[in-house]
Amino acid sequence: MDGTVYKSTGSWYTVKSSEGVFYECRIKGKFRAQGIKSTNPVAVGDHVEFELETIGDETLGIIHGIGERKNYIVRKSVKLSKQTHIIASNLDQVFLLVTLNNPPTFTSFIDRFLVTAEAYEIPAVLLFNKMDIYGNEEKYEVDNLIDIYTKIGYSCIQIEAKKGWNIDKVKKLMLGKTSMFAGHSGVGKSTLVNALEPGLKLKTAEISEQHMQGQHTTTFAEMYDLSFDARIIDTPGIKGFGIVDMEKHEIGNYFPEFFALKSECKFHNCLHLDEPKCAVKDALEKDEIAASRYRSYVQMLTGEEDSPYR
Repeated sequence: MDGTVYKSTGSWYTVKSSEGVFYECRIKGKFRAQGIKSTNPVAVGDHVEFELETIGDETLGIIHGIGERKNYIVRKSVKLSKQTHIIASNLDQVFLLVTLNNPPTFTSFIDRFLVTAEAYEIPAVLLFNKMDIYGNEEKYEVDNLIDIYTKIGYSCIQIEAKKGWNIDKVKKLMLGKTSMFAGHSGVGKSTLVNALEPGLKLKTAEISEQHMQGQHTTTFAEMYDLSFDARIIDTPGIKGFGIVDMEKHEIGNYFPEFFALKSECKFHNCLHLDEPKCAVKDALEKDEIAASRYRSYVQMLTGEEDSPYR
């Protein structure tokens, strides 16, 4: 039988068959020895082949094949681990929810996420949530961020998930597609899903006053079929976002504004650090490239892992 993975708990997978029936499945042990460096050989969004087994009065599925992935979003599973964690696969687009505070989302986190999306050719949209709680200074900061990312070519939408403001714009982008929502715990992913599809009633949590961080309410990635011809993958809150398997000379290619200038650098293998006649450094000095983007790039290049939220 063929199906799509809708939920992964690490050992059990909920698979929707091509006939539209959901089955609880496990994988054959050999998947773990196929040279996949991931902590999870099967991810939400995967197309799989499985067969049914009846044990007593229970019918379970055994996954014995994974279809080729058109793309996936991947990150380091933990700071010291060389293994990776595939968050979701076969995506049409990703939405990154950003909040200035409650909890704070720093530009280095945004940039690491966008670089990963670029590397796997997944269109990314930035959703600036909780606009209703910001004062003038914070709204000005959001406008600055939107200016930076819009110039690069990213779609940016200001939303208020709790109040349903601008949710129609998000819905329009989702029609006919499989989308993933990502961001730190507490940025409002589950609240946004509930605003889009009130019948789902996903669990949401308040922000921890002590740490200004969200409490994890989504433990595992899970896909939902929505009533308006769309599928959404809700993901657990991500603290850090370590980039995976990228050579130093590649990283700049995933910053679209750097890549556009690359041919103007004196050296074709320019890393945009200390090389002479570097078009990227020239653009930085003229304020044509955002200082925050360049700072993120240098952090990625030097492997500098900042604090989890930065």
